Amino acid sequence: MKLHMHNPTSITSTSTSCALWQSLFLLYVILLLSLSFSPIKANALLGNETDRLALVKFKESISNDPHGVLRSWSEPIHFCSWNGVTCGHRHQRVTALNLEGSNLRGTISPYIRNLTFLSSINLKNNSFFGEIPHQVCRLSRLQNLSLGYNMLEGELSAMNLSYCSELRELALTKNRVTGVIPSELGTLTKLVLLNLDSNNLTGEIPPSLGNMSSLEQFYVQTNKLVGTVPDELGKLKRLEVFATGANSLSGMLPLSLYNISSLRILSITDNQFEGNFPPNIGLTLPSLQELYVGGNKFSGVIPESLSNASQLQDIDVSENNFVGQVPASFGVNLPDLRRLNLEHNNLGNYSADSLDFIASLANCSKLEGLSLSTNNFGGVLPNSISNLSTSLTQLYFSRNLISGTIPETLANLVNLIILSLSYNLFQGVIPASLGKLENLQALALDGNKLSGKIPLSLVNLTQIAYLTLSENNLEGSITPKLADCQYLQYLELSQNNLSGTIPVKLFSLSSLYFLNLSQNGLTGSLPGEVGNLRTIRYLHLSENNIAGEIPQTIGDCESLELLSLRGNFFQGNLPSSLASLKGLQYLDLSQNNLTGKIPKDLQKLPVLEYLNISFNDLEGEVPNQGIFKNTTAISVVGNIKLCGGVPKLQLARCPKTIESKQGKRKGLKLTIIIVCVTTSFLLFASLVFLFRRRKSTGQSQSEHSTIGFLSKVSYQKLHQATNGFSQSMLIGKGAFGSVYKGVLDQEESIVAVKVLNLQQKGASKSFIAECNALRNIRHRNLVKILTCCSSEDYNGNEFKALVFEYMSNGSLEKMLHMVNTHENQSRGLSLIQRLNIASDVASAIYYLHDHGEHPIIHCDLKPSNVLLDNEMIAHVSDFGLARLILNTTGISESQTSTTGIKGTIGYAPPGNISSLFNFYVWSDKNKDT
Repeated sequence: MKLHMHNPTSITSTSTSCALWQSLFLLYVILLLSLSFSPIKANALLGNETDRLALVKFKESISNDPHGVLRSWSEPIHFCSWNGVTCGHRHQRVTALNLEGSNLRGTISPYIRNLTFLSSINLKNNSFFGEIPHQVCRLSRLQNLSLGYNMLEGELSAMNLSYCSELRELALTKNRVTGVIPSELGTLTKLVLLNLDSNNLTGEIPPSLGNMSSLEQFYVQTNKLVGTVPDELGKLKRLEVFATGANSLSGMLPLSLYNISSLRILSITDNQFEGNFPPNIGLTLPSLQELYVGGNKFSGVIPESLSNASQLQDIDVSENNFVGQVPASFGVNLPDLRRLNLEHNNLGNYSADSLDFIASLANCSKLEGLSLSTNNFGGVLPNSISNLSTSLTQLYFSRNLISGTIPETLANLVNLIILSLSYNLFQGVIPASLGKLENLQALALDGNKLSGKIPLSLVNLTQIAYLTLSENNLEGSITPKLADCQYLQYLELSQNNLSGTIPVKLFSLSSLYFLNLSQNGLTGSLPGEVGNLRTIRYLHLSENNIAGEIPQTIGDCESLELLSLRGNFFQGNLPSSLASLKGLQYLDLSQNNLTGKIPKDLQKLPVLEYLNISFNDLEGEVPNQGIFKNTTAISVVGNIKLCGGVPKLQLARCPKTIESKQGKRKGLKLTIIIVCVTTSFLLFASLVFLFRRRKSTGQSQSEHSTIGFLSKVSYQKLHQATNGFSQSMLIGKGAFGSVYKGVLDQEESIVAVKVLNLQQKGASKSFIAECNALRNIRHRNLVKILTCCSSEDYNGNEFKALVFEYMSNGSLEKMLHMVNTHENQSRGLSLIQRLNIASDVASAIYYLHDHGEHPIIHCDLKPSNVLLDNEMIAHVSDFGLARLILNTTGISESQTSTTGIKGTIGYAPPGNISSLFNFYVWSDKNKDT
């Protein structure tokens, strides 16, 4: 027998292990007791402190809480009692966060991922911005995510939606989400509602969405989606709502979609869908309640089977290409129909029976709105229309070819708010019975053949806001009692045969913002009470027989945007108060008898876009600022006493300018006489001295002596001033050189730089001749030389140039032969302008011949050498062929730049002033005289 001995170390280890297990067991018992007596403290020990901290972080991301919704989110209140927070009873963990409509502004904290028991997040209708944190989809229990009506951004694909496998509702409507609809959405097989309305989503609808077998509501309206609707969506057999309106989707709807019998709402408006409705649409969609397909390219007929969808409430097939007749039994089986919109199609065929289906609509006892506008309906309006539901509030039949008279029985539709029969062929009188429609707010009968007087019964329409009877054959006067319609905002009576005066009482309607009485036979005057229309925005009184003055009180119509008084007999001055209409955009006072001057402050109107004051008897200076600078936006023709204005208006210079000019000429002549008298001796001595000097030297003047009187400018500065003599700065070309527009850097003044082409024979002599001619002459009608340059260019070649004042209106030749297509301006120059220019040129030639130091013959006087400044004052230029005549001791000597025949094509020898006058006034061959 063997004796076993125990190891002391092993015994010790066993004892220690037993003690440890006893301690753990004791701790477990203590925890169980804690659970029994203090559940909240126990849960804190087990980890729900993370929920509290996550909520604190969520609050920290909120920058604005105007209603103090999160004020309760603080100690000592337990977080399960915080506003918008819901906890589970068992574990006291956050299961729902609902802060809908709290006007909170901020971002969604990524710490929301620590609320691991969350099943619902509802932050709809707040101002959250930034991206949706991708951590949201790590919440494995999340079933409802509602973030609509915020400003959230980012792409859906960044959210990793495939992790949200328990989602039932995903609502992101009215945010700023971008990118495509991710195909992984198709993995959310438990999703019941998908609402992505009103975002910036692009791309196509992924076919994988057909795998969302539980989907009942699908909203992707008002995005930027393209392509077709995938046929796979027809597999969504539980689908009740399919809404894809306001995108750019195209093609034909898949037939499988028409076979989803559970479909209640089909809304695909404002896309580019095409094709026909299936003939059995009402049978395959028996649950259909709302059908919205307006604004597409559907064609064909409206199927008769549609009325088999007896639950239909709203039908909108407007703005398509549907044709043919509306089925006569259309409304028989639609007892719940509330709205029927067939407008903007090609329905009806203009046939006499095209409105017979209206009788069937009498079965639609809930009908509230009916629109047949802009179709091909013809015939008369059937009496059966009076059998329609008294719930009817809106009735639109405009823009068809409906004839006959307006039925008196329309008055049976006692709850009508809007009645539009405009632009048809209705004739006869306006039924007085319409005055019984006491709820009517809008009545449109314009564009028909109605006659007779405006019935007095219309003044009983005390709720009326919109009344248009224009483009008919109505006659008689406008009753003052229309002013009893205190809510009237829009009154349109134009293009009738109305007579009498404008009722003064009409101007007491403080609600009126649109008044059009144009193209009638109204007489009298515009009363001063017009100033009471403080809210009027559009006032049309054109083409009547209204006389008298335009009252100063027109300036009190402070909201006025359009004022048209054209074609009347208004007289007197333009009221200065017009300048106080700061919102005025359109002003037409043409074809009247207005006199006086144009108020200068009209040019200060900030938003005026159109001004027509033509064919009056206005006089004086036309302003040249504001609207008056834009010759395409104003018309002043037919006012022969007007002057001034911008040059493009081609008006005569104002008398004060001409008087000033004549005064200057008289003063100049007087100065010349005095100078001639007092310096005659010195002049004679100078001539003798020069004559002797020429004889002693025995040679002609050198170039250097000729140009010594001018200050010099460097080639570098001229090169900079003309952008390197760029073609874009070239304004003319002549026989001896080119002329460039330039800006000298010293004073930033605009100048004309004439660069000589020294390769051309005679160019150097032309340079000398021009210097000789211009060095001692000064006259307001001669082009002033500023400086010259005689140097070398950057390549070492000889360079010569003269710098003159810049003439903004170019040459007389261009002005004479210009073609102006603006309807409000005459072509070329006016007669007054031609006379002024001829006078200017004659004055310059007279000075050159008789009043200079030496007589100068220009030798090349033609329209291209007459330049016009910004005030249309003429200046003679180009003295390259000028001849300087010296008369001493009875001997005539000529200095000339060239020999042979003088002048160029177009040259007119100025033998006397009368021939010069005739040349400039009548030389424009294209001018009708």
